[in-house]
Amino acid sequence: MKKWIPFCLMIGVCQISIRAQISSAEIEKLSDQILPSSLEQFGELLSLPNDAHLPASLEPNIKWMEDAFQERGFAVERLPTDGIDLLMAEREIIGSSNTVLIYLQLDGQPVDPSKWDQDDPYIPTLKKSDSSGRWVTIPWESLKEGQDPEWRIFARSASDAKGPVAAFLSAYDIMLSQSWMHNYSVKIIIDSEEELGSPHLPAAVEKYRDKLAADMLIILDGPRHNTNRPTLTFGARGITTVRITTYGPRVPQHSGHYGNYAPNPALHLSQLLASMKDRDGRVAIPGFYHGIELDEKTREILRQVPDYEDAIKRQLGIAQPDKVAPTYQESIQYPSLNIRGMASAWVGTKVRTIIPDAAVANLDIRTVRENDPEQLVGLLMQHIRQQGFHICQGEPTEEERMTYPRLVSLSYEIAYGAYRTPFDSKVGLWLDRSMNRIFSEPPVKIRTSGGSIPIAPFVQTLGIPAVTVPTVNRDNNQHSPNENIRLGNYRDAIRTFLGILTEPLNP
Repeated sequence: MKKWIPFCLMIGVCQISIRAQISSAEIEKLSDQILPSSLEQFGELLSLPNDAHLPASLEPNIKWMEDAFQERGFAVERLPTDGIDLLMAEREIIGSSNTVLIYLQLDGQPVDPSKWDQDDPYIPTLKKSDSSGRWVTIPWESLKEGQDPEWRIFARSASDAKGPVAAFLSAYDIMLSQSWMHNYSVKIIIDSEEELGSPHLPAAVEKYRDKLAADMLIILDGPRHNTNRPTLTFGARGITTVRITTYGPRVPQHSGHYGNYAPNPALHLSQLLASMKDRDGRVAIPGFYHGIELDEKTREILRQVPDYEDAIKRQLGIAQPDKVAPTYQESIQYPSLNIRGMASAWVGTKVRTIIPDAAVANLDIRTVRENDPEQLVGLLMQHIRQQGFHICQGEPTEEERMTYPRLVSLSYEIAYGAYRTPFDSKVGLWLDRSMNRIFSEPPVKIRTSGGSIPIAPFVQTLGIPAVTVPTVNRDNNQHSPNENIRLGNYRDAIRTFLGILTEPLNP
């Protein structure tokens, strides 16, 4: 890996301090100056395949990150897990009374190259929008001549989440080139299984809790608010996944011979799923929303987020949202129950005149901090029984087939829990000061995001508050073909992280 800033003379421990009140103008100037070399480095990182489902593909990425942080003076250590190693980088500041833990993600979603508008999703491609709104490839070398903020780089993980990784490294390069240093110790934890739900993270945080000990956590991931204004997110919903299978005849049967006689599991599943919500989209399972109460102070916080409901509906292509709550922000303060996939028999050109033997639905439950995920799954199972189903432990036995007219099996996994940090926490006030200084306007502060990130193990095990600092454009196609990052957002990410690094934690 190329060494971008040949400065890092100290290893792991430092005594340099930042000077007071580095201006927004100076940070903007330095961020613009480093942008061409930063994008070259970013392209190098994007060129490394990082499919989370192929562990071997992550090793070159981890090695790249090891070199990157060592070259910048960090002490680097691998933390073995039962899956892919976590990578930890640390820079201790002698005499500092605070330690900030920073979470970065390195892995990405799988790719189907045939769905991308370029030859290889791992070859970063520069594009600009033409007069008809189509993205047209332009030479990568164009970046050496200038950088239009509306240009975009297309590649897997461009936004989720190698963009924030590369921008943070460039912000640190500026720190080193100017002989500045934060007045708090820094620990970086790099997760290479986030797209798998970070299954080994909870146990690893418990195992390495002493190494990871810190006073606060910031997460450099995710998209900004729809307005693309600087954003801070103070919480996230948790996620629990559920698989439900209903059963019919032992094997698929001829619909002519057994229609009106053999029960259809696809119909049973449809009826069961339909019973879980009312016509307005509210979960009809008794007790599902228990304990969630939004007082006027909380509603005022939610109203401060500059959402434009009509624009959101146009973007989604819907005439009317579900009626769980009157606004988008209020709706994500409640747990959700979502059908994320269904399957039974065959469709399309493979359709057959049969009664299926089984039908499957995959659900996800997004939980909020007031929820106990186990309790919600328990309520779901109770509801299923109340609909007349017998819950099997796996495939139904012969005795169960001959005894119960409606059979279902259920399995679930609690991936990670929800968290939420007060706006007026120390980490919240510190980040708010930084964003105000850098962008000369207050950030959009979001109480909780609708999505889920694997941060609850840090919050619960280490007992520290957490805030997410999202920087990428919301229309980035993350997890989908043609993932991209807007150059203006990448540049702002460098400014954002440099602002945080130069903001005194104890002013």
